[in-house]
Amino acid sequence: MAEILLSLTIIGVVAAITLPSLTGNINERTWNTQRKALYSRMSQAISLMPALNSYGIGVTQEETNSNAGEVFVTNGLSKVLKINNICDNEHLPDCGIASSFTNLSGSKHSFPKTLEEMNSTFTNEFAYSGTDGTSHTFINPQAHINTNAAAFETNNGESIVVFYNPSCISDIDKTSSDYIHPYMCANFIYDLNGNKGPNTIGKDMGFMTAMYPSDTNLVAPVPLMKQDGNTYTYNEAIRQCKLQDAESRLPSRDEMTALYYNKEFIGIDFSQGNSHYWTSTKVSADKAWYLGNYNYRRNTLGIENRFRIWCIKR
Repeated sequence: MAEILLSLTIIGVVAAITLPSLTGNINERTWNTQRKALYSRMSQAISLMPALNSYGIGVTQEETNSNAGEVFVTNGLSKVLKINNICDNEHLPDCGIASSFTNLSGSKHSFPKTLEEMNSTFTNEFAYSGTDGTSHTFINPQAHINTNAAAFETNNGESIVVFYNPSCISDIDKTSSDYIHPYMCANFIYDLNGNKGPNTIGKDMGFMTAMYPSDTNLVAPVPLMKQDGNTYTYNEAIRQCKLQDAESRLPSRDEMTALYYNKEFIGIDFSQGNSHYWTSTKVSADKAWYLGNYNYRRNTLGIENRFRIWCIKR
């Protein structure tokens, strides 16, 4: 009897140690599968929309800010995607959205209800110092836009919040420096299992960004938290991301832009130092795109320059 009790005790201890890890691995695989399936359905739906801008533009700016997101979902997205329920920004919990979330760095925050709360640089103007020491004021080309969020539930049980810009524009010139704000049409924050938990970015929650009103590019980067603060040449950056994780890589230009849009959800301070971040998108054999954090522009420079990196999963 003593031997049986000892064996049961050992089994219990081993189970207590291993079961949480096994459960976590199962959940992670499940979330990863669901995330890829959701991205596929959203990509197909958005490709069927003739354009993503101009929904819900009212007579006054106040009307646009209040209704544009909800009109985009009701009159646009719901025509190409099976949606069960639509909620305005004062009733997000009715669509399964939790009142708070945990970002990638582990901090808990209230869920934003407007475009400005999602990322304040969409509506604010701010000062910065140029590389030559001169002072500049950045005025967002869309500083008047602060649309309310809207939420919806899909037939597959996902809860999704959309932050919408009805005046988004196309990327006409693909070789020159430009501000990144006007290109975001819709930013989707999804929760794969509603408000059941853990309501954490990188687990059951994540984001997808639709850029450009026509020929839309929907990106869904999954960022890694491993950043060492060092700078790298372009080729070094490509290699360094491959070393961080078996499935990691340097983000494309649009993926890097989406990371900035969602910096509050990720929980990484984009403004540390006078930093720039490499993207994997090249314009020639010796030039590639980077994102500058001090004035939030995309630009190109020679691949021998040294910038920081922010790797993502495949």
